[in-house]
Amino acid sequence: MRLPSLWANAGLATLFVLLWSSGAIFSRWGLEHASAFAFLFFRCAIALAVLLAIGLWQRQCLPAPGTRRRVALIGVLMIGSYQICYLLALEQGITPGVLATLLGVQPILTQFITERRCTGLRALGLALAMVGLTLVVYQSLMVAHFSLSGMLFAFIALGCMTAGTLLQKGMTQPPLAVLPLQYAVGLLMCTLALPFEPLQVEWRPAFVLPLLWMAVVISVLATFLLYRLIQRGNLVQVTSLFYLIPAVTALLDYLLLGHALAALSLLGMASIVLGVMLVFRRV
Repeated sequence: MRLPSLWANAGLATLFVLLWSSGAIFSRWGLEHASAFAFLFFRCAIALAVLLAIGLWQRQCLPAPGTRRRVALIGVLMIGSYQICYLLALEQGITPGVLATLLGVQPILTQFITERRCTGLRALGLALAMVGLTLVVYQSLMVAHFSLSGMLFAFIALGCMTAGTLLQKGMTQPPLAVLPLQYAVGLLMCTLALPFEPLQVEWRPAFVLPLLWMAVVISVLATFLLYRLIQRGNLVQVTSLFYLIPAVTALLDYLLLGHALAALSLLGMASIVLGVMLVFRRV
């Protein structure tokens, strides 16, 4: 591979990690001026409008026939349920750094479920990840006294992301083919929930900026960037980028919001990252 191509891939990878890691920070910022369902409703609506505009321009807005039910179900899990629980966890007081650390277990859960066997270093990696998860949960509930409901929402988000990833496995359609339908499903779920949830919005720049960041930069740009990285490299290299996201999110959480991870949570994060690296060392 030529040097300019290496630099280009490194630049894209760095940009992706920074953008993806910022998601929890901007979500927490937006929730200071809106309820979780209101924030997600407008995020899905804006993202869907942008995706449809791009899709109509490119003449590609729908998944291939025969895959649409599966794509819609993935939307229920990864767009609707995951993002709803993600925002509710933040709304209930879970800090972005802790939430990112908990969700960092997702790759290893997916790998364990698909292979259903762990021996040698992989078994050690799974054990390290579970120890790290236990340390983070203990610190959050017993020491920092985070709400139990917030932690439950975080674990439901983890389960939804894992299930959605398993359904997504083997699907190679481009983002323009699947994302409009998935965000339409997410928007429908939020619309159905709105009569039962508070719709509170403070229309000020401190709300509009994080809303646009999550709807356009994360939902559209970062997702397209992820697909681009997969096309330029390989899935293992891209998966390895997710090792960095909990640490970068925790750093941004501290620098921008002042939430420092406690020593036990930092130790738990390190254990999770090391465990994931061991599990994926030969994938």
